[in-house]
Amino acid sequence: MKPVTEHCFHCGLPIATGIHFEVKIDQQPRAMCCRGCQAVAQAITDNGLSEYYHNRTTLPGQGHEVLPDTLKKLVLYDHPEIQHSFVIDVGDHLREAVLILEGITCAACVWLNERHIKQLAGVRSVEVNYASHRARVSWDTREIALSRILQEIQLLGYNAHPYSALQADALRKTQRKKDLQRIAVAGIGAAQAMMLSVGLYAGNWYGIDPATVVLLRWFGLLLTVPVVTFSAMPFYRAAWSGIKSGHLNMDVPVALAIITAFIGSVWVTLFGGAHVYYDTIGMFTLFLLGTRMLEAGARGKSVESAENLLKLQPAMATRLRGGVNGEQEYVPVMELINGDWILSKPGETLAADAQVVAGESTVDEALLTGESRPVMKRSGDNVIAGSVNLEGPLTLRVTGVGENTVLAGIVRLVDKAQAEKPPLAQLADRVASWFTLALLVFTALVGALWFWFDSSRVLDIVLSVLVVTCPCALSLAVPAALAAAGSHLIKRGILVTRGHALETLAKVNHVVFDKTGTLTLGKPQVVDTQLFGQYPLARCQLLASSLEQASEHPLAAAFAQTTTTPLLAVTEARNHPGQGVSGYIDGVLYTLGNQAFSTHSEPLRSADLEARYPGATLIWLCDDQRALALFVLADPLRSEAVEAIAGLKARGIAVSILSGDATNTVRHVGAQLGVDAVYGQQKPQDKLALLQDLQRQGAVVAMVGDGVNDAPVLAGAQVSFAMGTGSDVANQSSDIVLLSNKLTDVQQALESGRATLSVMRQNLFWAAAYNLVALPFAALGYVTPWVAALGMSISSMVVVLNALRLR
Repeated sequence: MKPVTEHCFHCGLPIATGIHFEVKIDQQPRAMCCRGCQAVAQAITDNGLSEYYHNRTTLPGQGHEVLPDTLKKLVLYDHPEIQHSFVIDVGDHLREAVLILEGITCAACVWLNERHIKQLAGVRSVEVNYASHRARVSWDTREIALSRILQEIQLLGYNAHPYSALQADALRKTQRKKDLQRIAVAGIGAAQAMMLSVGLYAGNWYGIDPATVVLLRWFGLLLTVPVVTFSAMPFYRAAWSGIKSGHLNMDVPVALAIITAFIGSVWVTLFGGAHVYYDTIGMFTLFLLGTRMLEAGARGKSVESAENLLKLQPAMATRLRGGVNGEQEYVPVMELINGDWILSKPGETLAADAQVVAGESTVDEALLTGESRPVMKRSGDNVIAGSVNLEGPLTLRVTGVGENTVLAGIVRLVDKAQAEKPPLAQLADRVASWFTLALLVFTALVGALWFWFDSSRVLDIVLSVLVVTCPCALSLAVPAALAAAGSHLIKRGILVTRGHALETLAKVNHVVFDKTGTLTLGKPQVVDTQLFGQYPLARCQLLASSLEQASEHPLAAAFAQTTTTPLLAVTEARNHPGQGVSGYIDGVLYTLGNQAFSTHSEPLRSADLEARYPGATLIWLCDDQRALALFVLADPLRSEAVEAIAGLKARGIAVSILSGDATNTVRHVGAQLGVDAVYGQQKPQDKLALLQDLQRQGAVVAMVGDGVNDAPVLAGAQVSFAMGTGSDVANQSSDIVLLSNKLTDVQQALESGRATLSVMRQNLFWAAAYNLVALPFAALGYVTPWVAALGMSISSMVVVLNALRLR
C-alpha cells in the first residue's frame, strides 16, 4: 500500500514515514495515519456513508483516540529505528523477528498461535518454541506490518513483544514467582483442608455432631476457594483455549475435574450429602502445579544455555571515531553498525562480531565452543561477540551486531530445532489428544453406568477416573527428554539444529567423514624442510615467504607462518598458475613451485620422495643456478582424529572417508586413521551418489563435513554434522553443529542420541502402562479421588525425573 497524500484523509494528521494504511473511498485509495482511522473510515464506507467526507466542515477526533493504549504501543514497533535492534532482513521486503509469547501453558497454545498467525496475509512462516515460549515470525512488509501480527496475538488472549535475552530471563523469574505463589496457596489450602477432612473421616467411624460436620465443610469451602480461583487458574485458561481451537489438551480433563469436584462439594455443603472433596481439590492442584514447575525447569535448561551466551554480551562498547587512532566514545552496543571501529580492553567481553585490525591477545571462547583453553587472536582473525579478551587491547572492525551475530544465529538454530518435533514427539502429541477425547467419552460412560448402578458414588468415581488418567505424563514423556538432552549437549559445544536429530542419532550405524577441514585442519603447514645449498634454514624460509607474500594461493599462508622477520622486496613478481611463483630479490631470480616448474631441482629427483612423504605437497625453492631447499607441506590431522575414529569403530560403527582430494592423499589419511573405505577425487554429486548407495544397502548414515561442497551430502544424510569453523552453507544444511570442532564429540552425540531415545521410550511405556493399570481400578471404584491425584502426580514426576538423568 502506498500513501497518496502526506496527511490522513480521515483526521488530517501528518502520516509518519513508513506507517500508512488505506481505505477506498469513492473508488479512490485514501491514506490513513493509523488503524484507528482506517477502522472508522472503513465502517463509514461499508455503511454507504462516504458522502460524510464531502459534507463535513471540521475534522473529526484523531483515530488514535479510539485505539486502545496497547495498540498505540504496538504501532511503534513498525518504526525502522526500533526494529533495528530485533528484526533481521532475510530478503526482498522479507523481515524476521523473534517474539516472546506470554501466556503459553501447553502444546495447544503453541498450535493455536501458529495456526492463527499463519492465516494472516503476508505472514510467510511462524514457529513457536514451547520450551522457550519464543515465536520466530517472518513476514512481507508490503502486505502486513509487525504491529498487526502483535495485535492478532493479543486478540487470542496472549501478549507478544520482541525477544530480549535479559527480558526473557526476567519473564521466567516473574513466571516462577507466580508459580511459587500458586503452589503456596494450593499447599496451604490442601494442608488445612486435609486436617479438616481427618475430622470428617474420623467422625464417620466414631460419630460426630451434624452441626460440626456442617461447620467443617464450610471451613473447607472457604479454604478451597483461593485454590480454585487463583492456584488453578492456568488450567482453566489453557483448557478454554484448547476448546475454542477444537484441540483437546491435557488441561481439559484437569479443569473439568477441579470444577466438577468443587461444584459437587459446594452442593453437598449447602444441601447435604455423603462426601466433599475439598482436600482432593487442594492435593490435585498442588501436585499438578509442582509437576508443571519441575517440567518447566527441565524445559528451561534447554534454552538457558543458549540464552546465557546472549546475556553475556555487554550493553556498551568503546567506539573509535575516525579509525584506529580516533577519539574514544562510550556508546550502546545497538548503535554500532558494520564497519565501525571499536576497542576491546583486557578483561572486557567483546561487544560484537568483528575482525582484529590491530593488537594481539588471547580470547576465551569457552562458553561458545566448550574449549577451556584460550585462543590466540591476531590481525586478520575473527572474534565472536560474548567471548572475553584476556590479555592485550584489540582494535576491531565490526562485522555483525544484534541479530546478525554468531551467537544470535546459534539461538535461532536452537529455536528452529526445538520448534521441530521428532516423529516420536508428534506421535505422542497425537496419542495424547485422542487419549483425552477417549478419556472424556469413557468417563461419561462410567458415570452413566454408576448412576444406574449406585448413584451415590457417581461423583466419586467420575472424579477418580478424570484425575487418575490425566495425560500429563504422556504429554511430558518426549519433550522432557529432548529438553534435558539438548541442555547437556549445548554445554559441550554440540548444537542440535533439527528436531529429529536426537532420535535419528540413536539409529546411526555408519559415519562418513569429509577429509579437508574435518579430519584435517584444512590449513596446510610446512612439516619438513630439506636444504641443498649454502643458505641456512632461516634464509630459505625468508626467501619463500617473500616470494609468496603477494600470492592468494592457499599454500601461501603456510609460508607466512615460517618466519617473523620482515619480508624482502620482490621485483617482477609473477604467479604461474598450477606451477608456482617467481621474482627477483636483490637482483637474483628465485622460483618457488613444483619440481616441473623449478628446473634446477631435476638432478635431485629421487624415487623415494613421494614414498617418504605420502600425501604431502613438495615445493622447491631454486635460484637461477641451483636448488636451495625442498619444503614439505601437509594438512595435519586434527589431534583427536585417531581417537574419534577408534572410538566409533570400537562401538561397531562403520567409518568411511569421502574427499575431493587426490586418491593417494586420501588413502594416506585413511591409513593413518585405520580406515579402509576411502574415496578420493569425489565431486559433490559423486559424494551424494556414494552416500545414497550406502543408504540403499541399509546404512543409517551420519555425515561429518565442513565446506560448501559438503552441503548436498550433508542434506542427503539421515543426520549430519558440520564443524563449527565450517561455512554458513554447511551449517544451514546440517542437523548438528560441532561448535567445539572436536571430532570426539561425534561419538558423544551418538551416545546422547541413544540415551535420549531410550529415555523417551521408557517414559512413553511408563505413561501408557500407568494409565492402562490405573483406569480399570478407578472405574471400578477402588481408587479414591485423593489417591488418584497422588498417583497422577507421581507418574508425571517419574517421567520428568527420568528425563533429567540425561545430564
